[in-house]
Amino acid sequence: MKLVSVNLGRPRAVDYTDQAEGLTGIDKQPVDGPVRVAAPGPKGTGASGVAGDAVCDLRFHGGDEQAVYAFAREDLDAWEQELGCRLPNGSFGENLTTEGLDVSGARIGERWRVGPEVVLEVTSGRIPCRTFQEHLGERGWVRRFTRQGAPGAYLRVITPGEIQVGDPVEIVHRPDHDITVALQFRASTTERHLLPRLLAAGDALHSESTAAARRYAREQASGN
Repeated sequence: MKLVSVNLGRPRAVDYTDQAEGLTGIDKQPVDGPVRVAAPGPKGTGASGVAGDAVCDLRFHGGDEQAVYAFAREDLDAWEQELGCRLPNGSFGENLTTEGLDVSGARIGERWRVGPEVVLEVTSGRIPCRTFQEHLGERGWVRRFTRQGAPGAYLRVITPGEIQVGDPVEIVHRPDHDITVALQFRASTTERHLLPRLLAAGDALHSESTAAARRYAREQASGN
C-alpha cells in the first residue's frame, strides 16, 4: 500500500460553483517533493490539512474532520473504463491517490501511517456536489457517483509531518466495529435507516454524521 500521487488545488474561477467568489480548488494536480500535512482547524475557519492546497468554500469543505481527502487509484481506473476517458491522479479532487488500499472499505476511526511520521484517521466519505459534477463534465454525475457507493475517505490529522509520492501507507489501527466509509456514505445519502448504526463508530465519526444519526434515532423513537 502506498501513495502514488499527492495532489494540490489552486483557486480557480468558474461559473458553476455556489461559492460567493466563484472560486474552486477541486482541480488538483500532482506535485513532486515533500508536502506538509497538519490539522487545519475547525470547519468554517480551517481550510485544507495539506499545505498549498486551496479550499474555497469553507461551508462544506476543509476543517479538521475533512483535512485530507483520499481516493484509490483502483477506483479511478474503474471509472476510466466506465466513462471512457482518462482520469489522471487528482481528477476527483483527492489530495492523496493511493494504491493497494481499500479506501471506501476502511472503517471509521481506522488509522493510517503515511511515510515515516504522518498518522491520519478516517472520519467519513465524500458527498458529491454540483461542483464535482461540473468539474468532470458528466451529466447526472452526482446520482451516478452516489449509486456506485465508493466515495473515498476524508481523514483527520492525528500526527502531522511531511508526505510524498511513493510513501508507504500502513494501517496501524483498525477498530473492532463494522462501520465502513461505504456504509457511512450510504446512510448519509440513500439508506438513511442505517444512520443509527453509525454511532457504533464513536468519536472518530465525523461530527455532522453523528448529529444526523442522533437526530434520526430521536425521530424514530418519537414516531416522527
